[in-house]
Amino acid sequence: MQLSERHHQYWRKNLRITGVLLAIWFVVTFVVGFFARELDFTFFGWPFSFWVASQGALIVYCLIIWYYANYMNRLDQEHGVAEDE
Repeated sequence: MQLSERHHQYWRKNLRITGVLLAIWFVVTFVVGFFARELDFTFFGWPFSFWVASQGALIVYCLIIWYYANYMNRLDQEHGVAEDE
């Protein structure tokens, strides 16, 4: 099957958003968690670094999933490959 330029464009956009969201995931998981150790004060009885690394990361992960789902739905509709509901 020969892929058209439209298919290649769809795939490039898909790979681009996946790469960007994986980069955000990496930064939130490893970079923020690494530098959170420097936040040395107590927040609701726990070290603030614990809250940044655990609770903040979970919120960002949920936002990444929500954004990816919405973006891919829009991209599917734009390129005519959306699933019928």
